[in-house]
Amino acid sequence: MMRIKFMSWILAVLLFSCTERDGYKELLESGDLLVQANEKLTDVIVHDIFSPPVASRIYAYPAIAAYEVAVLAGDDRYVSLMGQLNGSEPADFDACEECSYSLAALAAFYKVATQLVFSEQEMIAHREATYKKLKDEGMPKTLFQNSIALGEIVAEHILKYAGKDNYHQSRSFEKYTIKNDPGTWKPTPPAYMEGIEPHWNRIRPFALDSANQYLPALPTPFEIIPESEFFREAKEVMDAGINLTKEQKDIAYFWDCNPYKMNVKGHVMYAEKKITPGGHWVGIACIASKAAGLDWKATSETLAVTSIHLFDGFIACWDEKYRSILIRPETYINLYLDEDWLPLLQTPPFPEYTSGHSVISTAASHALTRLLGEPFPFLDSTEVKYGLAARSFNSFKEAADEAAISRFYGGIHYMPAIENGVEQGKMVADHISQRLVTRKDRLTASKE
Repeated sequence: MMRIKFMSWILAVLLFSCTERDGYKELLESGDLLVQANEKLTDVIVHDIFSPPVASRIYAYPAIAAYEVAVLAGDDRYVSLMGQLNGSEPADFDACEECSYSLAALAAFYKVATQLVFSEQEMIAHREATYKKLKDEGMPKTLFQNSIALGEIVAEHILKYAGKDNYHQSRSFEKYTIKNDPGTWKPTPPAYMEGIEPHWNRIRPFALDSANQYLPALPTPFEIIPESEFFREAKEVMDAGINLTKEQKDIAYFWDCNPYKMNVKGHVMYAEKKITPGGHWVGIACIASKAAGLDWKATSETLAVTSIHLFDGFIACWDEKYRSILIRPETYINLYLDEDWLPLLQTPPFPEYTSGHSVISTAASHALTRLLGEPFPFLDSTEVKYGLAARSFNSFKEAADEAAISRFYGGIHYMPAIENGVEQGKMVADHISQRLVTRKDRLTASKE
């Protein structure tokens, strides 16, 4: 009897050990670890207070690196972006006989992301905790080392590509000079910050032929007479701000996404760190990937395609912002309608036209709809960690439309910036969908 019990115990231990040895496989098969890496990257971007355009760059390159590993994984469905993205060259990586491509994708993501942020140790600590979890789940040493090596090779290729996008050169470009023209943008309270990224149109886009390829309709001509259209648009913003419903306020706060929010108490001024608009949509892409049950390869595709749309959307939008350099509603209303009026949201430090959230939300929603379909009900919990309740949407388009109108409720945009921003986002998204292909079946369809 004792012998039977002893043998049963041995069998249980062996079974348990086998399960432990295989635990890493399940962890790596899903896209969860890649989602968690993206979530950590968002935390670091918020901590380091990167501007919305710069944040879009930080999201894009690590996601592209992870996706390029997915292309190598022996799945014939996926098509490399190298050779398709502007300025990129096709990559020829050696085959890895004994490696985990999903871990290699994570390694590529971590390496690129770490190079693009200030708080490198935060990303490194998260990476090491992830690696430890895989080792604890029984990942063989050789398999682990080979996978990391492959990921770092791919990462180096993407970092070399990123290094030629003119970003580093733009750090030494001249600052924006405020113009005396009364219709142009001026810094707003409480911080009166200088114009952010006035030369972002000189950053290399991923798919657009140029930053000014898709110009929106011209903004309404500046006027101060009460009978003018511009005066009417400004008064519309002011009146809406005075009569906001609770739901409209909730919408405005949910999509605020302003990493520059400054708080003033007496003589003390401090920043309230929040997610960027692009970070919000990367968060939605992560939520959608999990909701759809995507594996790590499809998750990497979703994050790469979404971030490319965000990046090019910011370039197109910022090109227009510093061409029209239009005055913000807060400045206009205080000068010509009501000197005491304040918008619900703090006015961001860059020109008004077009609405950045309208452009990039529309572009990202089109990317996600093409990948995951419509309708796609989801609970957007992206802002919960910033003290806001989650919101439900039936589709990505519905979420993008709410994000766009939120800028009107917030008092930081006139309606033309929103409406024409949505149209600009559509044009950017349509161009990218025609220019870039990530699946071979879509490549065949596009040729037909």
